[in-house]
Amino acid sequence: MKIKLVASLCLMSSVLLTAQSPVSGFMKSAGEGAVVVSYSHESYDQVFLVPMEVDGVPVFNEVNISSISLFAEVGITDRLNLILNLPYVEAEGNASEAVLQNNGFENTRSGIQDVKIYAKYNFHTLNTGLSTIDLMGAIGLETPFGDYRADEGLQSIIAIGNESSSFNMLGIATFKTEYGLFATGQAGYSFRGNSAPHALITEFKLGYAASKFYVDAFVANQLSEKDGVDILGEGFEGFFPATRVNYTRVGVNAYVPLTGGIGLTAGANTYVAGRNIGKATGFYGGLVYSF
Repeated sequence: MKIKLVASLCLMSSVLLTAQSPVSGFMKSAGEGAVVVSYSHESYDQVFLVPMEVDGVPVFNEVNISSISLFAEVGITDRLNLILNLPYVEAEGNASEAVLQNNGFENTRSGIQDVKIYAKYNFHTLNTGLSTIDLMGAIGLETPFGDYRADEGLQSIIAIGNESSSFNMLGIATFKTEYGLFATGQAGYSFRGNSAPHALITEFKLGYAASKFYVDAFVANQLSEKDGVDILGEGFEGFFPATRVNYTRVGVNAYVPLTGGIGLTAGANTYVAGRNIGKATGFYGGLVYSF
């Protein structure tokens, strides 16, 4: 069994809110690494607002978001990994021509979004004979890399990001059996700028990892601090980064190796609950090179 082969395949499934963590529960050994080029797409025509879910996206009716992302993870030592993620994002609305002309809006926003740089460290491994438990921690910086904007009033419903830098701290635990079954959980806190509320972030995965196949199912959550505002609610002034965004998202990921370190990865996901966020369903596919 070669669990290290899939150590960096817990990929991003949301390009806007990192609704799936870019940090996996597996480690790469010194000198090992993986590079992934992926395409993702998600769409929604319903929005989780307060106090209820509504049909139709304000102004834009529906939104489609596509992304091409570069992801890389490398083992600096057996205990220290570095992770990089950089997406190019296009968000497209479906507002009528009359709405666009009357308000000076556009149906498309695109550009390079936020660069994400993380360091992950394995503090301790417990060996129980037929299984192991890895106790890890990660810190990361996510900051705008392109020149996109999120301060354009209702036009920013289709902004490609919240134009906010964040510093994230995560604790991670992974339980692995010698048969390939695993469970991994992580929890942490995201400290955010540009008036974006700080947030508690968690993720839990169950899966199977072996030399010829990898699959997992996950649930990811975000709970923002209460100082954020609700879209179209009291205190909302059209500045979307300041909104209080909560969500629960579920999905699946899979990976199959082909030859010579090349493999394919794919997955699907959907929001099942949220606050001030689109009820999006998405998928991704990618080409993986492991070394």
